[in-house]
Amino acid sequence: MTHHSHFRNFITPEAPQFLSTVSGDIANVTAPPFFLAPISVVEVGSCWTERPSTFISATLETDPEARALKVLQWILCSLRSQFYVGEGDKAGLKKPLNAFLGEIFEGQWRDEKATAKMIAEQVRTSDSSKFIKVPQQKFLYLTPEEGEGYTRVEMSFSGNLNIKQTGHAIVHLDKYDEHCLIPMPNCKVRGFLSASLYPELYGTYYLTSSTGFISEITFSGKGFFSGVRNSFEAKMYKAGDKKKEPLYAARGQWNDKFIITDARGIKDPITCEPGKTPAAKPEMKSLEEQDSWETRKAWQHVLAALGENDMQNIVKEKTKVEEAQRAMRKEEISKGTVWEPKFFTSSEDSALFQKLAKETPWKLLAERTKGVWTFDQVKAKEAVKPYHGELTPLGVLRE
Repeated sequence: MTHHSHFRNFITPEAPQFLSTVSGDIANVTAPPFFLAPISVVEVGSCWTERPSTFISATLETDPEARALKVLQWILCSLRSQFYVGEGDKAGLKKPLNAFLGEIFEGQWRDEKATAKMIAEQVRTSDSSKFIKVPQQKFLYLTPEEGEGYTRVEMSFSGNLNIKQTGHAIVHLDKYDEHCLIPMPNCKVRGFLSASLYPELYGTYYLTSSTGFISEITFSGKGFFSGVRNSFEAKMYKAGDKKKEPLYAARGQWNDKFIITDARGIKDPITCEPGKTPAAKPEMKSLEEQDSWETRKAWQHVLAALGENDMQNIVKEKTKVEEAQRAMRKEEISKGTVWEPKFFTSSEDSALFQKLAKETPWKLLAERTKGVWTFDQVKAKEAVKPYHGELTPLGVLRE
């Protein structure tokens, strides 16, 4: 199976019942098959690339204020497919497949204006990193050698399902040598009483630009007595402005419709409806051409079973991968070896992050993500298939 649309939706009322039986950290809990999304965690970054024209829109602006606004608009438009994984917001919520260590995704998306490419790799058992570029434009990069793009996802259940992300991304507008710091929002899963689960983002986050603009985004949602699901308010202001006088404001629902207004009344409002803008289909090499560590090939039998709604085979094929991976981790411990990613390298700090985050409460927390992960150009040039020789995600397999 190649595209998300090939999979049927079969979320059921059993999902809330399953979650209500779990407590504590559930990041590595084996979810029942009816709760699985037909996608691995390493592909979730496609929310940033599936609309290439939106992705490159900032590069077409000559004014730094306009570029900062376009980056904000792009990030807000990406949230819907980032948190409603697989089938969209009308299908409820599903859990992506837990990516295994070393899992890789390589793909591209094309529309009438641009082609966006992404490389994602599971660099540690809880952390994934992504490198994205638009090759034709040569203007907009996500995490080039001087930038970062990674996240550690932790999930726990204590009456609510809590999804916490630690990490960040940095956008580099190559034409202007400009950087933007991108947050990774936290999420709560709600809808247990109605047996219709949905994600609700919460908290306040900051999107900052090296040209001196800050966007402050505050998420809210539907409470017991008031509020609207998936709501947010945002304002963009100049760095150094203690009063935070807005240049632009945005308000609405990130999964449905929101409006960006010029607080000074100079420009016309912008209406954004992420669900109505068609996403490009991911393009990747055929399964025969893919490496055994590439996500669609590694999970091919699980994805096929999900497409057929074959619960027995979902469990069977998924267990094969999980048990093989547990065996590899035990062997690494016994030998004292550490897994070495193929495309990414970690460091202890990021001067660029510190510079971009200095006017926000944002902290790096590198100890939680086992370093700051960056795309390694040297490693990438040296990475050839088969990436790990005779070793596959299922162990050493020989013809």
